[in-house]
Amino acid sequence: MSRFFQFASHDMAIDLGTANTVVYLRDAGIVLNEPSVVAIETRNGIKKVRAVGADAKLMLGKTPEDIQAIRPLRDGVIADIDIAEQMIKHFITKVHGGAKRFLRRPEIVVGVPSGSTTVERRAIRDAASNAGASRVSLVEEPMAAAIGAGLPVIDPIGVMVVDIGGGTTEVAVLSLRGLAYSNSVRVGGDKMDEAITSSIRRRHNLMIGEATAERIKHEIGRATMPPGDGRTMRIKGRDLVAGVPKEIGITEAEIAEAIMEPVGHIVGAVRMALENTPPELAADIVDQGIVLTGGGALLHELDTLISQETGLPVAVADEALICVAKGAGRTLEDNAYRGVLSQA
Repeated sequence: MSRFFQFASHDMAIDLGTANTVVYLRDAGIVLNEPSVVAIETRNGIKKVRAVGADAKLMLGKTPEDIQAIRPLRDGVIADIDIAEQMIKHFITKVHGGAKRFLRRPEIVVGVPSGSTTVERRAIRDAASNAGASRVSLVEEPMAAAIGAGLPVIDPIGVMVVDIGGGTTEVAVLSLRGLAYSNSVRVGGDKMDEAITSSIRRRHNLMIGEATAERIKHEIGRATMPPGDGRTMRIKGRDLVAGVPKEIGITEAEIAEAIMEPVGHIVGAVRMALENTPPELAADIVDQGIVLTGGGALLHELDTLISQETGLPVAVADEALICVAKGAGRTLEDNAYRGVLSQA
C-alpha cells in the first residue's frame, strides 16, 4: 500500500459500513478495506484502543474480560460515536502511512443510508470532523453505489440500484443526479448471519459464533433452494445439551431455508420500489435492468431470485463490495458529480 503515499492529496471518500469500512484516496483509488470493528481494552478504569479493523475482528467472541470487541455501527448508522471516531482516526492515519499530522486537513466524503435521520447524519459528520476533516460532505449510498457501478446517473435515464450491505439494503431509482425513489430497509448480511445462528441453535442445539455464521453464509449460503440437499459443510460450536464442543454437518438447503426471511425482505423492498416508480422511469428500467451492489449482492443465486420475482434482467456490479467507496471517490475527482453531495 505504500505506493499510494506519494500522492500529495489527502482528500478521501469513506464507505462507513456496518460490516466493512472502505477508504478511497483522491488520485489513488481504494487504499483500505477492513472490518468495522474496534477492540477496546480497559485497564484500571481507563479505556484505550487495542486493535482496529482486521486485527480487531479476529478477537470477536474470543476476548478476555478486560478487552471488548465492538462494532461501532449498527444498521448502517453510528451506534457509538466515540468508538466510531477512534476507528475513523485510525483508518485515516493508516492510509497516510502513519502520519498523524497533515500539511492540510483532508476533505472527506462519507456515504450515508438514504433513510438515515438528520441526527444520524449529524453523528457521522461530527465523527469525521473530529477525526481531522476540514470539510465533510455526505453522499447517499445508493447514489454512490450507482456512480461506482458506472451507471448513467447524470443523464435523463432511469436506473435502479440495490445496495445490500451488512446492516441495510438500499433500493433506489435514480435519474438526473437525484433519487426519484429510494427505500432503505434495515435488513442485510448481519440479519442473514443471525438467521443462520438461530436456525443451527434450533435444529442442532449447537451454539456458533458470529464469525462462523458469516463463514457459512459465504461458503454455502444461497438465495434459492438447491436441488436436493446441495453441498454440505462441517462446522464446530458448543453443544447446548452436553455443554461440550461439537462438530456437525450442515447442508446448503438448510441454510437457504434459514435465510429465506431476510432474503424475502430484500426482494419485497425491490418490488415496492418498482410499484412506486414513475412510468417513464419504469420503462427505462425494463431496458437497463437492476444492478446489485454491496457485499450481500454476492450471495449465491440472489440475482436469479430477484430476476424471477420481477421479470427484469438483474446483474451484479463488478467489484460490488467497493462500489459505494468508488462512487463517493468519483465525487471528489469529477466536478460532474459534485452536485450529488450534501453538507447537512
